[in-house]
Amino acid sequence: MKKKQIVEMFQRLSSEVPEPKGELYYTNPFTLVVAVVLSAQATDAGVNKATGALFDEADSPAEMVALGEERVRELVKSIGLYRNKAKNIILLSQKLLDEFDSEVPQTREELESLPGVGRKTANVVLNIAFNLPTIAVDTHLFRVGNRTGLGAGKTPLEVEKALEKAIPDEYKLHAHHWLILHGRYVCKARTPECPNCLIRDLCDYREKRVEV
Repeated sequence: MKKKQIVEMFQRLSSEVPEPKGELYYTNPFTLVVAVVLSAQATDAGVNKATGALFDEADSPAEMVALGEERVRELVKSIGLYRNKAKNIILLSQKLLDEFDSEVPQTREELESLPGVGRKTANVVLNIAFNLPTIAVDTHLFRVGNRTGLGAGKTPLEVEKALEKAIPDEYKLHAHHWLILHGRYVCKARTPECPNCLIRDLCDYREKRVEV
């Protein structure tokens, strides 16, 4: 995809949603970490149904540790893989207490040292909590990057690096959200809504649906 096309793409996406936001419910950087850990292989809507009650009871590392793994499991049991996620939430909360003075760290390396936190989760936290221009490649970004030709790759890391290289600096802060929203609501996995797509004339997807 040519630079002129990329600029036009993000001009359109930004005009439609000037200030995109993540859809996970959170109250502070710590609860954001917890919410993103819970969101692995789960929908944001499903996670939000559980985290309201969880964060009412515990919205800091100390409160989460005091709550205990059993209670966390009970509150998040509607979410897939909840047992392992509850265990990691307690472990990461304890590590924040022991090694980070209860503060969520602001580097990718430190974030990835927390149990249950991988590169994608770290990038989400850096972007949303600390306003850093990171790009977290989930299934939506992986699909959109490859379909459009904006950032092709065989692995999430390859797509992340390709997107970082392709996206102009002025759009990088919000690019993660624009592309997720586009993948979630327009460039869907099974039935992409190409006729309703703002960027269909810029997209390289060979099987795009052009009927209106």
